Amino acid sequence: MAPLGLTTPARVGSERSVAIAVLAVLAAVSFLPVLLTPIPAMVDYPNHLARMYILSQSGTPDANPHYEVAWAFYPNLGMDLLVPQLARLMSVENATRLFLLLSQLLIVTGALLLEWVRKGRVHLAGFAALAFLYCLPFSWGFVNFEFGLGLALWGIAVYLMLAEGPWPLRLLANTLFVAALYAAHFFSLGIYGATLGLYELSRIHHPRIPYRVAAARLGALALPALVLFGIMQMTAGTIGSEGTSWFFGFKPVWPLRILNGYSLTASAVTGLALMIALLFAARRGVLKLEPTGIWLAIGFALLYLVIPSKLFGTSFADLRVIPAAALILPAFCSLSLPSPAWRMAALAAISGIILINLAIVLAVWLPYRADYAAMIQSFHKIDRGSRILVGDSGDNGDPPFADLTSYPMYYAPTLAVHYANAFVPNLFTEAGKQPVRAREAVRRLAIPYGGPVPSGLLTAIATRQPPADVPPFIRTWYLDYDYLYVLGPPAANPLPELLEVLDISERFVLYKIRRGS
Repeated sequence: MAPLGLTTPARVGSERSVAIAVLAVLAAVSFLPVLLTPIPAMVDYPNHLARMYILSQSGTPDANPHYEVAWAFYPNLGMDLLVPQLARLMSVENATRLFLLLSQLLIVTGALLLEWVRKGRVHLAGFAALAFLYCLPFSWGFVNFEFGLGLALWGIAVYLMLAEGPWPLRLLANTLFVAALYAAHFFSLGIYGATLGLYELSRIHHPRIPYRVAAARLGALALPALVLFGIMQMTAGTIGSEGTSWFFGFKPVWPLRILNGYSLTASAVTGLALMIALLFAARRGVLKLEPTGIWLAIGFALLYLVIPSKLFGTSFADLRVIPAAALILPAFCSLSLPSPAWRMAALAAISGIILINLAIVLAVWLPYRADYAAMIQSFHKIDRGSRILVGDSGDNGDPPFADLTSYPMYYAPTLAVHYANAFVPNLFTEAGKQPVRAREAVRRLAIPYGGPVPSGLLTAIATRQPPADVPPFIRTWYLDYDYLYVLGPPAANPLPELLEVLDISERFVLYKIRRGS
């Protein structure tokens, strides 16, 4: 903690030791959910795991017959490049989980390194990183973004470390990180570029830095990214699908929804308490942003306001700015509380927020071990090579107001692509994002990015009462698919003459589709 007034160096050193010890303990327990759960209960995670199986088994006798691997020069490939290599040494499941753990380690250590480079000590960044370790984008399972953001923190720290050094070394480091971030996740590259661009802009008014030097530094910063985009254009690479959408009504909501991905109440209470505490500290003058931090704070705020919610087919782009700012800004601010009592109270408060979030994560993830095991067991009742449709028995709502504790089951049936060599239309196969695509025979049925189909719609189609805008992939679902998973609490068989019950669990029902019905 920072000394103030007549506080003795010995007392300050003792307080810092306590804070570092608390930080170390919190960091250790914060990684427990990933270590204790074979399949972390994150919305997108089972879908990513299913794709890792396909990539790892491509070209082997166990390769899935419905999918093919198609690499191209596009970003968002962090886990797609690393996990199959790790799977040479361990199971695909463990390799994917190790990638998630590595992503979390990059987030925490990157935030710590960035603060150490700026201040020469660890103070605020570690607690901010742990508070946001299971924030909404991460608990949804945006694992490539999480990995890329952690890598971006390291890249920003290294760049700042070399900021006053020889320009060739700075250019080399920037080039390496730009290339790595482009491969890992495009939006993380954007965060890296925006942060360092704002940093360089904040130096323009420095009397010792001529404008031409500042312009040259900005040009050198942008050059590697421009070269990569040029190569992407020449090789017909893409960045996801077309589509840009703004949902301005959600922008005031996200800051209160961000801290916890599973509990709206806990997220709102802890987020509001944290914002009030920061505003109070700023008004009292004990929390201060350095000049570069002011540039960054204004830049992130403007970026959050103007960036679309959906950009290049990537959803929740604006939401991702919030954890990025929360991880970067602590390195550019100082907190000097007036007494040991205030410092210990602040330490207890942020520790409480971290532990509340962690307790909720464990409360959700641990029970899902049985649910995922039941889902995997049900795959043994499916003929290998079958086509499987996924429906939903209820209306879970849409983020940010939905009960996300049920969402980790959303993509669990996609694991059938491994356990039953099956085709599941919901597997992520979007060009520009994933190097896996459905083969020609089933491509018309694939949904590159989408969730379960409402069971009421499936019933209407089967009883010849479909709405006019039925998607092509389910227009004749009772003829195109062999099995149907209906997610949600078990309910009565809606089509007993067409569907035969094979398995029932607390969170799903598996049906076999009778041909000729």
